Amino acid sequence: MRRYSKNTDEDDIRSRPNRKGNRPRTHIRPKHEDAAEGMVLTVDRGRLTCLVDDRIVMAMKARELGRKAAIVGDRVAIVGDLSGKKDTLARIVRIEKRTSALRRTADDDDPYERVVVANADQLAVVTALADPEPRPRLIDRCLVAAFDAGLTPLLVMTKSDLASPDKLLELYGHLDIPYVVTSRDELENGDAADRVRAFLAGRITAFVGHSGVGKTTLVNALVPEERRRVTGHVNAVTGRGRHTTTSALALPLAGTDDWVIDTPGVRSFGLHHVDPSRVVLAFPDLVPGTEGCPRACSHDEKDCALDAWVAEGHADPARLYSLRRLLATRERVEGD
Repeated sequence: MRRYSKNTDEDDIRSRPNRKGNRPRTHIRPKHEDAAEGMVLTVDRGRLTCLVDDRIVMAMKARELGRKAAIVGDRVAIVGDLSGKKDTLARIVRIEKRTSALRRTADDDDPYERVVVANADQLAVVTALADPEPRPRLIDRCLVAAFDAGLTPLLVMTKSDLASPDKLLELYGHLDIPYVVTSRDELENGDAADRVRAFLAGRITAFVGHSGVGKTTLVNALVPEERRRVTGHVNAVTGRGRHTTTSALALPLAGTDDWVIDTPGVRSFGLHHVDPSRVVLAFPDLVPGTEGCPRACSHDEKDCALDAWVAEGHADPARLYSLRRLLATRERVEGD
């Protein structure tokens, strides 16, 4: 076996030839300082549709990103063919830091998080008042995910011509969540879109809700006609909607620089990833009362300091009840 001294001449070192004839691998990666900025509009089987300036560009993730995935709403750096012409393909080489990330898990016992939307400011939770019936537990779960991600929640109730919104408004009144009530006639004449649009100004809003509640129909009323999506119907036997929206899609609001993101209908919203300490931040009147809580307090135990805080008159008891109801949604409940 040949050995070399500390002062080995480079000419004496054997260099194993590269069989493939390409350059040797290196850990040095290009910085792509000349990359263009873009926004991911939708993702479909490894292909990402991005907006670069005023052009729609098809792209794929660069190998150097590894397992890091870009999702709808991400701000990205793109290189390659940015013309947007048919059959051209660019590369996403960098995913910029996210300002927010809406996450969910398939079930409460599933540790794998799925980022649904990136960089949104607001979460519009859409629910029908009838056909199909409201699902308060699912609404609660969406609200918890919004609070955990730092998004402003907005409750949108559709089909008020079929049922009154009073019960839901009573249930969520103490959460101080802004809301909009719409009917089918208002969707047709544009009044519903105008009222909802007032809450979307200056924001990127993600719309969530289970199938059949009229989520995509509402989004279609907000965006230009040429960008509208296909809608489905509610099954008369099961009372459930058919999934017509199969992937998240970012759409520009007509006549503005604002965006809405239509997401697929959900039948569950797992909260395995949620930290109760982040949810309580959505209740600023209760936050000071948590200073006396024991470490890792669930805010629903005997030693929780919030009970004394409310008893002393610092906050409405209904607010503490609402917080604990939302935190209880982290426990898996059959029928959600």
